[in-house]
Amino acid sequence: MCSGDPGSGDVLDGVAALVAERNRIDAALARRVRAAELSQAPERDGQRSMTSWLRGHCRLSGSEASRLVRNGRALAHLPALAEAHDAGLVSAEQVAVTARAVTPARLAAAAEQGVDLAVIDAVFTGIAVEQPHTDLVTVVQRYCDDLDPDGPEPDPTEGRSLTVVTHADGSRTLHGCLDAVGGEKFTVALESFTQADRPAGDERTRAQRLGDALVQLADNALAAGSLPTLRTVKPHVAVRIDLADLADPATGQGTATLGSGTVLSAARARWLACDGAVSRVVFGPDRAPLDLGRAHRLADRHLRRATELRDGGCVFAGCRAPTWWCDVHHLVHWIDGGETSLENSALLCERHHTKVHHGFRVERQPDGRWHTWRPDGSEITTPAPLLAPVA
Repeated sequence: MCSGDPGSGDVLDGVAALVAERNRIDAALARRVRAAELSQAPERDGQRSMTSWLRGHCRLSGSEASRLVRNGRALAHLPALAEAHDAGLVSAEQVAVTARAVTPARLAAAAEQGVDLAVIDAVFTGIAVEQPHTDLVTVVQRYCDDLDPDGPEPDPTEGRSLTVVTHADGSRTLHGCLDAVGGEKFTVALESFTQADRPAGDERTRAQRLGDALVQLADNALAAGSLPTLRTVKPHVAVRIDLADLADPATGQGTATLGSGTVLSAARARWLACDGAVSRVVFGPDRAPLDLGRAHRLADRHLRRATELRDGGCVFAGCRAPTWWCDVHHLVHWIDGGETSLENSALLCERHHTKVHHGFRVERQPDGRWHTWRPDGSEITTPAPLLAPVA
């Protein structure tokens, strides 16, 4: 449809109406999240915060869950902006920009300097409603700078960040920021590998060579054996594959699984096995020592590895904390006669291990799925995936 078509105005009006409606819904959601946070509602489902509850129960990313919680807090301090958000005139992204100005530290600084927050609220709201988004970013930054014109003490750790996003195929996207000194250390370390690996005829781009250098840096750190021990086990790349697939020369698509849950081909698993230790972990009482009986209270490395491979992370509803955050929990407590075996084991992060010892309960069903119950006997469930509308 060309821009001169009279019908195009209706389409654009519809787009604007939907954006306004989304803004109103985002405002209601932020307020509801704030109310849930103030009432400590996540504790009912065994979660520490609204951020963790939103990640586990609503399947939000960590960054989106954090933004939603921050927006709810910001609206409590900026009533004029909140009213405009309720009316659909201000977006959640704009609220997130202003949230930087009302952190606890900046609120305290504003109070010390006699800043009238109502005036600031009115200014932010006027710009958010009437001016381009970049103008709001600029004004909020200027306000934050004016609160502390000399700048913060030079603590390099405050400016460092790294986000690792895992995609469906197991690949990772990295985004981060380092201070000058930390960035220099990182660059020097990577450059040593980049310059040491320059074979004749190398057609890799600079970005590809830096990516290979980063993986080599990780390889060397893992191989050195000097990394911190995690839950009695040295950090390692774990791959689960059936013995028959490991021995079969066929490619075997989707037959091996990394510790993170990423699925690999048998060929890639065999490639990893060429330069790694192969541990035979057998899920049965007559082969590997998975059942330690009553003589041993603590899970040995064989049992822990088997539990990690089976569970993949914390099994508490709404939590998928990685294996290295987790303990091996006795479903029937050892002191009550429970055996140290795979069947009687569950992987739980420290927080949820504590919860289970204080009234919550986890149980593995015959189909392999885990269920979680509150102390009152009601089950904790996560929302079912949204269904596509029937045509």
